[in-house]
Amino acid sequence: MKLIEPILQFHDELKQIRRTIHAHPELAYEETQTAQLVAQQLEAWGIPVIRGLGGTGVVGVIRAGSSSRAVGLRADMDALPLQEHNQFPHRSQHDGKMHACGHDGHTAMLLGAAHYLSQHRDFDGTVYVIFQPAEEGRGGAKAMMDDGLFEQCPMEAVFGMHNWPGMRAGTMGVVPGPMMASSNEFELTIHGKGSHAAQPHRAVDPVMVAVQIAQSWQTIVSRNVSPLDSGVLSITQIHTGSATNIVPDSASMIGTVRTFTLPVLDLIEQRMRDIASHTAAAFGATVEFSFSRNYPPLINHRSETEFALSVMADVVGREGALSDIEPTMGSEDFAFMLQEKPGCYVFIGNGDGTHRDHGHGLGPCNLHNPSYDFNDDLLPIGASYWVQLAKRFLSESPASQTN
Repeated sequence: MKLIEPILQFHDELKQIRRTIHAHPELAYEETQTAQLVAQQLEAWGIPVIRGLGGTGVVGVIRAGSSSRAVGLRADMDALPLQEHNQFPHRSQHDGKMHACGHDGHTAMLLGAAHYLSQHRDFDGTVYVIFQPAEEGRGGAKAMMDDGLFEQCPMEAVFGMHNWPGMRAGTMGVVPGPMMASSNEFELTIHGKGSHAAQPHRAVDPVMVAVQIAQSWQTIVSRNVSPLDSGVLSITQIHTGSATNIVPDSASMIGTVRTFTLPVLDLIEQRMRDIASHTAAAFGATVEFSFSRNYPPLINHRSETEFALSVMADVVGREGALSDIEPTMGSEDFAFMLQEKPGCYVFIGNGDGTHRDHGHGLGPCNLHNPSYDFNDDLLPIGASYWVQLAKRFLSESPASQTN
């Protein structure tokens, strides 16, 4: 493993920054204190700052030399609406809010890279360090883009990174093409006709309609989607009824659909609509169906992925740079940025949870778990990766980055 010595020397400061952010989590679009901390650190290091993109987003602009080339590095800042179970000193000070996905660590790693780049300026071009709000289901990446991120900060490519529990600390992983799934939500309301439960013949029972639709929807992935493609259709809520002796007049179902490609998503949505409307009609009921496409699939660009993999190998060694990790049906709004710019998103191993301080919760160290904590040993690894990636990207010709 080849880590940058000045970053290793800055590790204690990065750890303190990370734990300060962890202790003061802020939810999507509420990251005012976190954004202020980030901006103050950047400005203290002589880095010009752009504030307010996407509401609370912050971008640091680090220039050196005379080249017009530019690259973007992105980290997310928001926390989750979750009550932390950990009791160590840096636990959340805000009830019902927690950094349970490691965005505190992502922010600290990118700050570590920004500190090094600002102090050494041993590159030629511009590095935009992007601190994004509202990744957790609120589309902060899209909000920053809508506010002119890529117009104000013209860059050739953009790169992102996420910690990954279960992957050995000291390893990094990536795959070209689809790496994370699209995130979509649906809601179906079935309108029937209520009656006394002892007189079901006088009703149009929405419960039975819901049962039929739910069973039929589960055939879409197995019988309509190609076995070579991936898709998930999960009904996660069913709401209906108010008493044991009443056939209700409506029922609703809510859930999520995940796919790696838009054609598969189109197919699933259309089949859900057709099955719902025709099944309801056969029973004499009607339906209202809504389908919200939240995040598109995250699709890594092949040449940028090969380039990122070579940088990973420089930092953690070839044996630690994993090119065949399993894609996940989780989603990530960095996908919006990859629709507009070439780039790549990678995972950095967060370990098995044994890194956690005394007083951690009894649950696993998994993402979105109240016993989670970011592994501070990753801070110099992630920061070194960002620095090496930026320096190499700006120094190599675009053609050489594809080799």
